[in-house]
Amino acid sequence: MFLFLHRWIWHDPGRRARKLFDFAETEADGGRDLVRAAELTQDRTLRRLYMLHAADESRHAELFRTRGAALRRCLPAGLSTPAQLNWISPGERGLDDLRVHAESDASLLAFLHLSEKSAAGHFAAYVDALKADPITSAVFQDVLKDETFHMNYTLAQLTRVAPKRHRLVLWRARLGRLWKAYLRIMSAIAAVMGTMILTLQYFVLLPPFALLAKRAERHEPQGWTPVSPERPLESQY
Repeated sequence: MFLFLHRWIWHDPGRRARKLFDFAETEADGGRDLVRAAELTQDRTLRRLYMLHAADESRHAELFRTRGAALRRCLPAGLSTPAQLNWISPGERGLDDLRVHAESDASLLAFLHLSEKSAAGHFAAYVDALKADPITSAVFQDVLKDETFHMNYTLAQLTRVAPKRHRLVLWRARLGRLWKAYLRIMSAIAAVMGTMILTLQYFVLLPPFALLAKRAERHEPQGWTPVSPERPLESQY
């Protein structure tokens, strides 16, 4: 079922190009977060791994950007880009707001591990869904190799940094991701409900007022109506 949805979403070349640009932006942003994490950590091993990870993210961003630009050049002039449907085919971190300075080494590693694990699963599905576009599929296959390494090293380092409580840290990170997903869903539902309510107000409440205004207009005299002053206007008071 999900493979069918992914194939349907990635089938459109305009949407495919736009999503690749979105992934490039996400990867570049993740690279900046990792450079900041390398600056803040006191662990030499993590500093080195974060810098390697940041370099990988920068390379991924360039791969996605280059392929997206190639696809966009092949699009017919004036072709509009359809809806992205990112909730069905998300990227690596999606809308998660990562505040690196507020994270400990353990919590950041847990966040990165879950993010990379999720990305690896999604990118593996995209590789299969894009068999009709072998070049784009190869891009995801290339990125998937790095995502698998990132997933493994973050878990190994989390176990090293927090050997006795790494499972607890992972569960906290999972709960945090679930809470953020819940907030995104509720925000989307609220936006849809707000649009529906405003639409109903426009088509249900506004027409009666418009009809009453037209009826009142018929009883109004046309043109200017002279007004005789009851007293001379010697002052504005």
